[in-house]
Amino acid sequence: MDLGNQKRVKELADQYGPGNLLVLLGAADSEAAGLAAETVTAGDPTYAGPLTGVPLGLSVYHIVEEEIRSALDPDVYGDHVASAAAALDGPAISEIMESMRKQFGKYS
Repeated sequence: MDLGNQKRVKELADQYGPGNLLVLLGAADSEAAGLAAETVTAGDPTYAGPLTGVPLGLSVYHIVEEEIRSALDPDVYGDHVASAAAALDGPAISEIMESMRKQFGKYS
């Protein structure tokens, strides 16, 4: 997660409260998704951005996860996400996201 996005997430968490936010990721691989998930829950593990040492504890999901897909209108998902999602390793991404939520204790 780049430094600008970290700053925006922190500002939103400060403005609305962490319990009122859900972060929806679209990273192209499981490693990037896991790093972003850790950043918004436990703080920036690279010690480079505004979320260094800031454990926001936000709920975080990836667009390819079944919980998100089933919550969206199937036509909207099909029109805007399905073709990109088909190119991703959905099972690996879902696995790392589940692991991050278990590790950092966040479920929505």
